[in-house]
Amino acid sequence: MVKSRFDLNAIIDLKKWHKLQDSLSLVTKMAIITVDYKGVPVSKHSNCQSFCQGVRKDPLLSQYCQKCDARGGLEAVRLNKPYIYLCHFNILDIAIPIIIDNQYIGAIMAGQIKLRDPDIPLLEQIVSRPANSETNNKFKTLEEDYLSLPVLSFEEVSTIADMLFHLCTYIVEEAINKHSTIEMYKKAVSLDTDPPSMDSIVSSDRTYRNIQAIQNELSSTLIETKVKKFTSHEIRPSNRLLQPAFDYIYHHKNENVTLNEMAKLCHISSSYFSRIFTKETGENFSVFVPRLKIEWSKQLLETTELSINQISDKLGFCDAGYFIKTFKKFENLTPAVYRNIYKNNHVEQM
Repeated sequence: MVKSRFDLNAIIDLKKWHKLQDSLSLVTKMAIITVDYKGVPVSKHSNCQSFCQGVRKDPLLSQYCQKCDARGGLEAVRLNKPYIYLCHFNILDIAIPIIIDNQYIGAIMAGQIKLRDPDIPLLEQIVSRPANSETNNKFKTLEEDYLSLPVLSFEEVSTIADMLFHLCTYIVEEAINKHSTIEMYKKAVSLDTDPPSMDSIVSSDRTYRNIQAIQNELSSTLIETKVKKFTSHEIRPSNRLLQPAFDYIYHHKNENVTLNEMAKLCHISSSYFSRIFTKETGENFSVFVPRLKIEWSKQLLETTELSINQISDKLGFCDAGYFIKTFKKFENLTPAVYRNIYKNNHVEQM
């Protein structure tokens, strides 16, 4: 299986996750355990039934339990939805995949129940266990525990499976957003910039409502750092009327600024702004701003792994296609080709 770029064990708060998992187990009457993309448990087993505890303690039978968990998880990934199946003792289990951005990062394994329905749907027993006297004797010692397993209808099982799927995916997705935000914060700090205060991040994180805004703010901070070589000497125009416009352009790189907006900011007419701007820079406003953004984009292409779409978005282009067209207009090659040439030249110089 391809390694996930997300580490479930590092992303979720295991202490809080255990509390949630225990509560879900009590409400659903199901045993629940969380595993990573390799099938390795990252949580304790909530409400594991006595019968299954006894089986999993047996060196021989536990191997079949592990095979059931592994195959159930793989089938859930293939289907991209909860997979309901029977284990080697014909006990119902559910594998609930956690998939974020098309990446399988783990699964919730729930179940250890029997079905109430007289007409049981055709469920697959994904691992068969050859009968022998040793396993039969083991079952007899645990038969009372087997009979005491919780009983649910198939409709109840299906509803619980869907609920766990949507709930856990949402929680993990939000945790990943938080994790990404913190990583961006650390990166911003390491680059000696002035990122937002950690207090504001922690406060927002408590409700998850402002994570996207924080990410955008941090992303802008990182862009400011990466293009600082082009902005360390801010323009001081000879005509001081233009200063507000230059300040705004340099400090709002992610916006698609217009001539009319800048003229209004400088408290002059658009026609007069256009004339004095061209006189100051030697270029029309419609040429100067895109050229400046292309210079910034070159720095991002050289020093980050941001995609073309991300760079286009962060520098305020309406779409990636327009960004590529503008880049080619000024540089006579595409952003992707520019990045490859830079990387090749950089490798040769090392």
